[in-house]
Amino acid sequence: MLQLNFNNRFVSELPGDDSGIAKSRQTKGVCWSAVSPTRVARPALLAYSGEVLRILDLSDEDAQSASFLSAFSGNSLLPGMNSYAACYGGHQFGNWAGQLGDGRAIALGEVINRSGERWELQLKGAGITPYSRNADGRAVLRSSVREFLCSEAMHHLGIPTTRALSLITSGETVMRDMLYDGNPGLEPGAIVCRVAPSFIRFGNFEILASRSEHQLLQQLIEFTITRDFPEIDLKSNNYIESWFRLICERTARLVVEWLRVGFVHGVMNTDNMSIIGLTIDYGPYGWIDNFDPGWTPNTTDEDYRRYTLAQQPAVARWNLERLADALATVAPSRAVLDGGLAHFDSTFQTQLSTMLAAKFGLLKWTDEDADLVESVFDLMQRAEVDMTEFFRRLADIKQSAPDLNQLRNSFYREALYRNHSELFNTWLARYAVRLSAQQDTDEARKSRMNRVNPRFILRNYLAQQAIEAATAGDTSQINKLMAAARHPYDDNIPAELTAKRPDWAINKPGCSMLSCSS
Repeated sequence: MLQLNFNNRFVSELPGDDSGIAKSRQTKGVCWSAVSPTRVARPALLAYSGEVLRILDLSDEDAQSASFLSAFSGNSLLPGMNSYAACYGGHQFGNWAGQLGDGRAIALGEVINRSGERWELQLKGAGITPYSRNADGRAVLRSSVREFLCSEAMHHLGIPTTRALSLITSGETVMRDMLYDGNPGLEPGAIVCRVAPSFIRFGNFEILASRSEHQLLQQLIEFTITRDFPEIDLKSNNYIESWFRLICERTARLVVEWLRVGFVHGVMNTDNMSIIGLTIDYGPYGWIDNFDPGWTPNTTDEDYRRYTLAQQPAVARWNLERLADALATVAPSRAVLDGGLAHFDSTFQTQLSTMLAAKFGLLKWTDEDADLVESVFDLMQRAEVDMTEFFRRLADIKQSAPDLNQLRNSFYREALYRNHSELFNTWLARYAVRLSAQQDTDEARKSRMNRVNPRFILRNYLAQQAIEAATAGDTSQINKLMAAARHPYDDNIPAELTAKRPDWAINKPGCSMLSCSS
């Protein structure tokens, strides 16, 4: 039997519905509802993260045990587990959606490891909860593979994120309309065990404010600060203001990190925004291939393009404004929270310029650098240049003799390379002059740039290949991607895992845009 030290403060210190009834319904006056995972027929372990195992003080032998498979497929609860689904609301695509909650996620409890760290365990795809809204509470293999891989890939890129412990198939099928085109089909089901210090979202506070449950909102605020923000002093007269300011800062830093690697979340609803500044809820996400600030990976967002790469900073701020509206119902005034929003703005601008300087190998950002950077981003968009490949190749440029041919492989179309070569040569000359103005060597600059510009990203077509292989019973591609994801800045990653998006993937489902269906 696995041995984990559970200390479940969320359910022990906050009010909940302990009836255990999974029927879909409104749950007022509570922060959670007790619910048990639904058993599955033939669970099988597809993959696990050794790093997350060790965070939980578990071993590889533990991961291969029958008790591990049973617990993390949802077929049994370990001693100390106290399973529940959280109640929250949210703004979806800019509109208030009311109560949402964990519709296909069931928390198992909070583990305290030997280092004293708190880690919440949560099964995604574990069955019906009171928040399933007439859905089945299950998840399909394709979305589960993507969540498992992306959680770990983001961590190793150095981006705050929830983690993934395990990927388990259910041995059952799930009916889904993948493209929302009226053609549903049966797909293999799976369960991912997600791990994070906290899964609390903006929406946990929004739902209570919307219901005028101010006493419970105050209680949740104090609980969250005490458990997850020990640096905030509850005895201070302005603790809500200080706390909100820190939330704004973490959110700003997170979005800058997304931009650094070209990550697009795809569904930045307020119920998908972590209160502690993690990337959370991996659905129709994607990494930019050819640089396009207006690209979204989400088919649901195809018409309005609310959640494109370039829109993410503005949407993050808008989401923070909605959180401020909720907190203002118990704060001294809405105005006291405006300082946090201003702090988001200043933090974002400072972090963005610092990040861009690092990506371009500049030792220090100057105001004049903005035009240099904006000019090449415009060229990259017009010429369909691969963002990841471009910055790895840019690190090889010699400031004394910049050679455009070194960037050639980052172009998707030879004709576009030829048509824009003169403009890129002009830009490269400007870039070389800028580099010569700093006391630096080409070797030192390359080393710095390659520490912030990844060689490997989890491109959609790679994830889709892994999904198709796993559906056929072959997990080798998942293992290859996990191995590359652990060292995303290394040069010695196999070429087939760093190649630009192939033409066949441009319009292939799962490789270009994805639906929220999972």
